[in-house]
Amino acid sequence: MEQEFQAARTGPGTQAVERAADLLVRVLESEEPLALGDLAAAAELPKSTASRVVSALERHGLVSQEGSRGRLRPGPAILRYAHRGIVERSLVELAREPLDAVAQASGETVNLAVPGPGAVEHIAQVDSRHFLGTGQWLGRRVDFHCTAVGKLFLAFGAAELPAGPLRKLAPNTICDRVRLEAELERVRRDDYATAVDELEPGLAALAAPIRDSAGQTIAALSITGPTLRLPPQRLAELRTVVIREARALSSRLGHREQGDQAA
Repeated sequence: MEQEFQAARTGPGTQAVERAADLLVRVLESEEPLALGDLAAAAELPKSTASRVVSALERHGLVSQEGSRGRLRPGPAILRYAHRGIVERSLVELAREPLDAVAQASGETVNLAVPGPGAVEHIAQVDSRHFLGTGQWLGRRVDFHCTAVGKLFLAFGAAELPAGPLRKLAPNTICDRVRLEAELERVRRDDYATAVDELEPGLAALAAPIRDSAGQTIAALSITGPTLRLPPQRLAELRTVVIREARALSSRLGHREQGDQAA
């Protein structure tokens, strides 16, 4: 029985997985990009075998080759999820004060959102102080085209529209791509976004972008509430608060506004 178990552990499939895992870990732990020959020698594998395994890892985005000599480094799939985890944890920690400040000023539900694969994802929330609120957003995924945060991500290149028709979820949902592009151009000009009766009837939202040190929009700060408490005049009043706190958080992430850079 023990011999059968050992044979199962060292079968061709298991051996391939072990080799791939070993090579991937070596690439991840290396302080600098590795040459294929060095990687194969360290793993005590023929270079041809290491090359086949690396090719499989590369197809899945786990490693990538750089430069003319093809040295190996962590691939886009690894970097994307590692960076996202670090950024989200840092964002949630850094955003506590801005979230509380906007919640105090508005009395409404305040969220921190990030662009996810094909939809907006909410990663932090301060609840409304009213009985009539907008519920729990954490863990919910919502479309880009019909939300204030989603429009920001579309406008500033953090997300893309899906192929095919856009879903109409409420009376004011913009499903026409030409009209939506005109809306996104306004968002780029004004540096904030709104959505009223677009995700759900009676729901209004206002959002401002959060940028990193490279100027990329990586998240958004938003206020959401019923339209009866967030008519156009109230949204206009709160706009300054949301933009101010979003820019303050961006500054803590290393972003500098154009005026600051000129100074």
